[in-house]
Amino acid sequence: MSLLSTIFGDANARHIKSLQPVIDRINSLEPEFEKLSDDELRVKTVEFRHRLNNSSENADELLNNILPEAFAAVREAAKRTLNQRHFDVQLTGGIVLHRGNIAEMKTGEGKTLVATLPAYLNALTGKGVHIVSVNDYLVRRDTAWMGQIYDLLGLTVGCVNHDSSYVYDSNFKKEQSREGISNSKFLISKQSPSPNDQNPKQDELDKERDTLGAFKVVHEFLRPVSRKEAYAADITYCTNNELGFDYLRDNMAYTKEQMSQRDHHFAIVDEVDSILIDEARTPLIISAPDEDSGKLYETFARIGPRLIENEDYNLDEKLKAVSITEKGIEKVEKALGMDNIYNEGGVKYVHHLEQALKAQVLFKRDRDYVVKDGEIIIVDEFTGRLMPGRRWSEGLHQAVEAKEGVKIQKESRTLATITFQNYFRLYKKLAGMTGTARTSAEEFHKVYTLDVVEVPTNKTVIRKDGADKIYKNEEGKFRAVIQEIRERHNSGQPVLVGTASIEKNELLSAMLLREGIPHNVLNAKQHEKEAELHAQAGRFGAVTVATNMAGRGVDIILGGNPADSDEAAKVRGLGGLHVIGTERHEARRIDDQLRGRAGRQGDPGSSQFFVSTQDDVIRVFGGDRLHNIMETLGVGDDDAVENKFISRAIEQAQSKIEGHNFDIRKYVLEYDDVMNKHRESVYRLRREVTFTDSAEDKVEDFIEEYVESLIDFHTQGSNYEWNIKEIEESIKALTNYELRITNYEAKVQEEFKKEVLEFVYQKYEEKEKEIGEEQMRQLERIVLLRTIDELWMDHIEAMEYLRDSVRLRAYGQRDPLVEYKIEGQKMFHQLMSSIGSQVANIIFKVSLVTSDKRQETRKMEERRPDIVKESHFHQQNINEPVHREPQKGNEPKVGRNDPCWCGSKKKFKKCHGA
Repeated sequence: MSLLSTIFGDANARHIKSLQPVIDRINSLEPEFEKLSDDELRVKTVEFRHRLNNSSENADELLNNILPEAFAAVREAAKRTLNQRHFDVQLTGGIVLHRGNIAEMKTGEGKTLVATLPAYLNALTGKGVHIVSVNDYLVRRDTAWMGQIYDLLGLTVGCVNHDSSYVYDSNFKKEQSREGISNSKFLISKQSPSPNDQNPKQDELDKERDTLGAFKVVHEFLRPVSRKEAYAADITYCTNNELGFDYLRDNMAYTKEQMSQRDHHFAIVDEVDSILIDEARTPLIISAPDEDSGKLYETFARIGPRLIENEDYNLDEKLKAVSITEKGIEKVEKALGMDNIYNEGGVKYVHHLEQALKAQVLFKRDRDYVVKDGEIIIVDEFTGRLMPGRRWSEGLHQAVEAKEGVKIQKESRTLATITFQNYFRLYKKLAGMTGTARTSAEEFHKVYTLDVVEVPTNKTVIRKDGADKIYKNEEGKFRAVIQEIRERHNSGQPVLVGTASIEKNELLSAMLLREGIPHNVLNAKQHEKEAELHAQAGRFGAVTVATNMAGRGVDIILGGNPADSDEAAKVRGLGGLHVIGTERHEARRIDDQLRGRAGRQGDPGSSQFFVSTQDDVIRVFGGDRLHNIMETLGVGDDDAVENKFISRAIEQAQSKIEGHNFDIRKYVLEYDDVMNKHRESVYRLRREVTFTDSAEDKVEDFIEEYVESLIDFHTQGSNYEWNIKEIEESIKALTNYELRITNYEAKVQEEFKKEVLEFVYQKYEEKEKEIGEEQMRQLERIVLLRTIDELWMDHIEAMEYLRDSVRLRAYGQRDPLVEYKIEGQKMFHQLMSSIGSQVANIIFKVSLVTSDKRQETRKMEERRPDIVKESHFHQQNINEPVHREPQKGNEPKVGRNDPCWCGSKKKFKKCHGA
């Protein structure tokens, strides 16, 4: 405890104490709500909504006033449906979340149940609540599990997965559920069996597959629906990836019907440190195939292994960078048969070479990626989970594919992109839950303006955390780990072993097999069974080897089954679950998460980390020096050192890495903040066109701006200096009609400009009469959206190149970020100008597809816009313009965009000119 905390007291404790009156109020309402029937409890939701909709109070204040009753209603619904009652500390966590903070709650404290409280309260506004989880399994599980609470209270619940979406429907019975438990993918955990849950068929299924333990099949209540319907529910469970990608897809849609998400009102992020920090270094990108450079990747993949470190290239593990030397360049030129790679191959060849080297020396199989079904699938470095569909950018993924000899996918063109930081900052209110957030509190506050509040545990944590055991080399460390596992296993104590990579996971498994120790292996390769196997890690004699964070979000129950109290007592008597960490992770949070798997809800437990001087975290930050010291002291390979100074040095190394990773994320965010302003403006324009009838106004404004800038450019100086011929040619190119300008000498510029605009608008009206008003509005919308999309993609690409190029300006003592902002602003103005001029030039020259292709067009529009669609219009032959004389009307001589003469303050075209 710091000196300030000693003098002034703990601010966190004071905050928790300040919530006690609200907790007392909720508890006082419990007897009242227990008397209500199910129907009366459901009516409470209608009552709350009525109060919200018919009050002059500020919405936030009114929600705070309703909070005690709403929380009491949720607690009562949980008791009736799940036989679970929210503890007081869970109510505390619910209040923390409702107020837009991060609730740090230890593993096993029931965060899933906590989220139901603020989710229900905020869903009463009718604006929708998103509960974000780390994978599809947890999203389905929580929808089916917690959906029972919301359903009793009269709220709808949706679920969005990578390839499907559902709503919770208590009346929906899926036929497949009767085929047997082996097909089940939707499983939920219960703390204790419900007396009202007597299902003979269910009992039979549970006996058939005892590995499920406390899991219960409930997938018959998840009814498949469209994504739009899932997002339209009062509460929607989804993964962070799907949320971000759906947002990008919505902003590539051509109609309102193609869009799925609603406004970003309130999000509760489970495992918030994993989602908002660990995954924040990688932006979400939607891309489409562009060009195939497969042979080049294969060529450089063959050259890469021939190059020698410290001779042909330099490797910097800290920065994860590889730089080729002059000698290496000469060797590559010789292999390619070139005299000068820069002259003959250009920058492209050098780029391929660098990526091939990175793939060769920095990216390891079964650590950074796995090869599965002929594809390279990225492994999340923090969670150990596979990330199908995600690809490294700038050709790195293709370089790894070439290295492993699998089919090289085509390079991609970025269609849309956003970082998780800027996506989640779209929400009006954001909250999160995790067991480990304190060490990243500064980043949460700086990036998301989220404060971390530590919520006390329901029962005192009695887990025993041992000091690190430090070994001279990795072989000695793993022998000690195997010995520790054998001793614990022989006594019957369950052991969970955490590894930092799939590679180490499988190495340890092979060693256990040689020793004849039965065990379960959990890594991203067994994703479907991961949760149910992880929940059984607390059984008597169980040994589970898991990648770091495997099974996150799943409780480990001592004895494996809450109904089997005898086995649970036996395991408690042995000291509970013992957690072994086989090396320290880059982030202290990950180590804390691993420790936190033991000692849940007051259970006994213990943890111990085994580290060596050859582990990545220690080796990069002075491992050689530590190894030499141990050699000097005569420490043997199998001797362990427990030294608080060394342990402190390891934590300092972790702290440095955390700071370095924070800087990387901050760097990514600073640059994306520039793009985010551009993105917001473009998406705002796009949504305005998609959701409103503003396409006509936008197109006419663009035409007006284009014509005015054209005239301004060619009418500088006195009348006799005006370039009338160029204006006539430009207007003909624009409209396909000849404009003969006479008597211009007697006119001022504004009068001249007005006459030219009237001619252009007249031709535009003729085009509208020719194809019909409805078709013209549709054409305007399509031309606008298509133009925005095409130029926005070019802008993304240009900004990526700019970002790469401004880095070099640091050598000229200039700040690259400042240069990026200045240049980026110029490019954005150019983008908006280009959109206007391109729309103005296209709209006169295109028409909708012919009637025999309209059905095909409609099908194209109905598809989800995962890639930008082909144009729904064709270009007329500009060389064969149709010459028509202007039609004369009897309307007053008022410009279409001038204020109407009637005084309505509307434009003439929208008033008497309509």
